[in-house]
Amino acid sequence: MNVVVYTTPACPYCYQVKEFLSRQGVPFVEKNVAADRQAAMEMVRLSGQQGVPVITVDGQVVVGFDQPRLRQLLQQAHPRLGASVADAASQAAKRPGLPTSGAYVGRVAPGSPAERAGLRPGDVIVALGGRPVTRAADIQQILAQRPRDRDLSLTFWRDGQERNGRVRL
Repeated sequence: MNVVVYTTPACPYCYQVKEFLSRQGVPFVEKNVAADRQAAMEMVRLSGQQGVPVITVDGQVVVGFDQPRLRQLLQQAHPRLGASVADAASQAAKRPGLPTSGAYVGRVAPGSPAERAGLRPGDVIVALGGRPVTRAADIQQILAQRPRDRDLSLTFWRDGQERNGRVRL
């Protein structure tokens, strides 16, 4: 899923959109149109609007903080795990005993597939859907190729032990 949020620093609705997406566990790229003329021209070209926020979800344009429309587009987009992840290598130096390869789970969204699968902050995902996970970006790549409403195998480390489970997307 590709989400871009066109913003300005003084826009309260922009802040609300970013908070909403973060709570949903949706990764996004922020483009500050006040500081980036190219981004401003791109926003106008895509939306015909000069006001912010403007959001694109896989090429679909949403003008303003239209939460029902955003929810609809996010539901139609590729499945999400619902966990904030980082490269395990970046965390291994701070936390001895963690695997140096995989996706470190920092936050799990309530009600998300990650929570239903039993993932917790501090876990390290090392395989998903039978494919190895060596870095955080692998999660989105694997999910982008999977349809919704499917179970995937899940292998993760917790407390020095490898654990197996299933996650339903």
